Amino acid sequence: MHWYEKLNQYFPVEEMKSKEHMETLLKDRPDIYHKDEGPNHVLMYAELASFVFIDYLFVSKNARGQGLGHKLIEKMKRKGKPILLEVEPVNYEDSDTEKRLYFYKREGFEHAMSIGYRRRSLATKEVNTMEILYWAPNKASEELIYEAMKKTYDMIHTYRDQHFYGKSYEPVEKVLTFNRESANEDVLENL
Repeated sequence: MHWYEKLNQYFPVEEMKSKEHMETLLKDRPDIYHKDEGPNHVLMYAELASFVFIDYLFVSKNARGQGLGHKLIEKMKRKGKPILLEVEPVNYEDSDTEKRLYFYKREGFEHAMSIGYRRRSLATKEVNTMEILYWAPNKASEELIYEAMKKTYDMIHTYRDQHFYGKSYEPVEKVLTFNRESANEDVLENL
């Protein structure tokens, strides 16, 4: 099965980029957008100078529980940069959402409690809320994670969106929000 079909079957339609969008990112931005593919996994990620963004991580059902996801995350951690990703909030009617969140928590990822993410899907027209998770080797502030997410949104998610979807996604200021009070509370708790 083609790598895109694997992702498309696993991830909700509102989270998926088109095949053309992803292939164009791989072709136009090979310096930052990458695909790591094996018989039992697909990992799509962007690596910039100061952070890594995991766009999609898929491990086939027959390989789950064997440490493959852990090995892929460890490979990203060895880069020594903060790693960020988006996950859909836990939906108790969909056990995969709970399993994904548990997996990332077990790998040391934290919720970015001060960052809000609400984007209207061009496929379904519905507004979707996502949670931002991050792993930071040097305890990066959530403000730095927020700036990295804005850069990801502009460089990856909305790259040539008008061309691929016939419409543009909402501007980053409408999609991502930062709650300074919540960020300050987290800093105080860590003192």
